[in-house]
Amino acid sequence: MLDDLLQRKPYNAVTDFVDTPVARGLGEKIAFIDADRSLTYGELQARSCRFAAALRDLGLRPEERLALLLYDTVDFPVAFWGGVRAGIVVLPLNTLLTADQYAYILGDSRASAIVAAVPLAKALLPILDRLPRLRTVILVNAGADEQAAFADSGRDVRDFSDLAARGSSTVFKAPTLSDEVAFWMYTSGSTGEPKGVKHIHTTLMAAARLMGQRVLGVREDDVVFSAAKLFFSYGMGNAMAFPMSVGATTLLLPRRPTPEAVFEIMRQHRPTLFFGVPTLYASLLAHRDMNRGAGSDRLRLAISAGEALPAHLGERWRALAGVDVLDGIGSTEMFQTFLSNQPGAVRFGTTGKAVPGYELKIVDEEAHEAADGEIGELIVRGPTAGEGYWNQRGKSRRTFVGEWTYTGDKFFRDADGYYHYCGRTDDMFKVSGMWVSPFEVEAALASHEAVLEAAVIGKEDADGLIKPKAFIVLRDGYALDDGLLETLRVHVKTCAGPWKYPRWIDIRPDLPRTATGKIQRFKLRELES
Repeated sequence: MLDDLLQRKPYNAVTDFVDTPVARGLGEKIAFIDADRSLTYGELQARSCRFAAALRDLGLRPEERLALLLYDTVDFPVAFWGGVRAGIVVLPLNTLLTADQYAYILGDSRASAIVAAVPLAKALLPILDRLPRLRTVILVNAGADEQAAFADSGRDVRDFSDLAARGSSTVFKAPTLSDEVAFWMYTSGSTGEPKGVKHIHTTLMAAARLMGQRVLGVREDDVVFSAAKLFFSYGMGNAMAFPMSVGATTLLLPRRPTPEAVFEIMRQHRPTLFFGVPTLYASLLAHRDMNRGAGSDRLRLAISAGEALPAHLGERWRALAGVDVLDGIGSTEMFQTFLSNQPGAVRFGTTGKAVPGYELKIVDEEAHEAADGEIGELIVRGPTAGEGYWNQRGKSRRTFVGEWTYTGDKFFRDADGYYHYCGRTDDMFKVSGMWVSPFEVEAALASHEAVLEAAVIGKEDADGLIKPKAFIVLRDGYALDDGLLETLRVHVKTCAGPWKYPRWIDIRPDLPRTATGKIQRFKLRELES
């Protein structure tokens, strides 16, 4: 089944995700629900066809780039699948970036057009003179003033609703190939400048079949809620690829996923599958409204990725929510999760085992496979690997090596075959000749009742030797004093090892993170230097 998908042949991803559900009789089935509207599979097919035809009429050619700067509303799947249907490369943008970051990504990608929600589009006005290739601006819910502001810059300005609602809804698709690039995802920047990863048309269905169907068992009657946003590869898999592959329904949250907003969705729509990140799970568990099913009496499974989930959070979630949370890891380079705990085989504090269909190895610096218990870099082979980075030949060759993708993550595998996360390759350091995993020290600190979250880096002491330094955010009601400092150091020695305790501890109101929630330890290292 998967082998057939991966053979080079005429194929457009819109077939499996939009047209096939309609052909199966699911045209009246609700595909997406946001805060104000819903969208059936039939409506999605019609609107994506109209939008694809409009893009073609606007002069966008196959393989040109169409950027999306949109909230998680029903407009996102219409724009995304319309672009894919037209054979245009779709480029979702993080909605939390600065104007300079948008200038970099739009300039780097050479996007010809952008679909943008008006509140987000305002960040583009000061940088338009730096984007000569951006010919067309398609605005969502824009008034005359907003349209005029962009028109004054010489751009062709259009209204998204008009393009998606008018014209013929005749079903068509561009004659793309299975190996042809369909969309790009830019990396989150947790280790520096973001890179554009090119993904082909078969990536979405391969991820849906392997993680969505084989591991999670996603089915047509599921209601899926991903707090991780659609612009994030994790969120796109959760909220589009997985549910649409079986004709399920997805709940979309346009605003920030605060605990209050998440609980509201959980109570109102009662999802069966919930996807989050460790930071959000910690916030939900600390909230007064946390209860059975996190508010949904139909919740059957929770999933976590983005960063490793500390064991104490998984254990508390199981105790309070009454369902397991599956911790896994994926990457923008691999699009979605390739290593995960699986139903009936959860071991908290580990990242589980390979998702069926992927092959994993842990290798040392000479690319020799490490023995069980030895720390090395995780590499992965599987059908969702990106084609490479856009205009980053050197980095592409170091990351995509033949059939294997180097993840940049340090792991070790235990005797039972479970993988244990140790940190990013750039984040690891040695103390007294022994490897220290920042994640292990962070998890030990966060398991103490006084600590909400922590980040750890290596820092030189007065003798030029590397030792752990911790940056922590305290829970309400706690203040740092000498007594708490010593308590935390003893706690880490007990939980993680006597040489791993932090020699310095700084209290911070928050930690630097990417928009997808990953700790940016490189920024803490820059602060120290």
